[in-house]
Amino acid sequence: MEHVSVLLNETLNYLDVRDGGVYADLTLGRGGTSSEILKRNPHGWLYSFDLDEKAIEESRPRLEEIGKNFTIIHANFKDVKSELSRYGVSSLNGLTADLGVSSPQFDDANRGFSYREDAPLDMRMNQEQILDAKTIVNTYEEYELIRIFRDYGEDPDSVRVAKAIVRYREQKNIETTGELVEIIKGAKPVTSLVKKGHPAKQIFQALRIETNGELDNLKAMLSSLDSLILPEGRVVLISFQSLEDRLVKEAFHHLTVVEGTRHGVDLLPSAIQQAPFVSLTRKPLEPSESEIAHNHRATSAKLRAIEKRKGDQSL
Repeated sequence: MEHVSVLLNETLNYLDVRDGGVYADLTLGRGGTSSEILKRNPHGWLYSFDLDEKAIEESRPRLEEIGKNFTIIHANFKDVKSELSRYGVSSLNGLTADLGVSSPQFDDANRGFSYREDAPLDMRMNQEQILDAKTIVNTYEEYELIRIFRDYGEDPDSVRVAKAIVRYREQKNIETTGELVEIIKGAKPVTSLVKKGHPAKQIFQALRIETNGELDNLKAMLSSLDSLILPEGRVVLISFQSLEDRLVKEAFHHLTVVEGTRHGVDLLPSAIQQAPFVSLTRKPLEPSESEIAHNHRATSAKLRAIEKRKGDQSL
């Protein structure tokens, strides 16, 4: 299945690309969003990040057809600030990221992301890293597995599944996604198995997050926004699951609201403390029914956007 950028038009509208600016797409994927930024910014520069070398290899020609004013960086977006500094860049006019796993990663059975295909347990976005999902399920202590499944997967049967994994691996290592799916199904009560959705979905999500350190990486990236974005610069982020969206929501709230500020009647406007950013989306923007019908993976997407105040008074 070809990867379709979710909420693409909405992302571009909120990012408000201005020709001559410096922008970053922190999740290059197959180049859908990056290519549209390049089209709107022929005299500026684009820095696109991705951990997946295959994605980089496939997207580079697509971008080169549009222009040469881009740099692809094979690195984790948690290091966006230090990576950009290597190119002499300390600030951006805009930044965007699509926090979901791309369709080609899911559809390539050998990557081990899907619970619908039998494949080696992998789930690494960066094929160069050592830790993979197989190592986690075969070596983590039971209490660690419970924590991961509970905190990252929000699975109500976390204890049952963790215990079943530990019992199974006492006999042999768990090698494939198919094996893991059967273990999960065997551990869950009938009431869980008859619920809507695949019974392994939340456990697989938890393993993917742990394998790639997704939430810690997101926190690190979010913490760099205030110092990285120029006045009137924008940040547009799309999340696909509640844990990511909660982190984005909390970070954006911190950047757009000064807690405890009271505007006294005797204060001059210049004396009123302001947050560094303003929110552009009071509520997260979600895909239309039409987009979901054409791309079911857009279903859970939520877009949030903020803008740096002009003449920012950082806290």
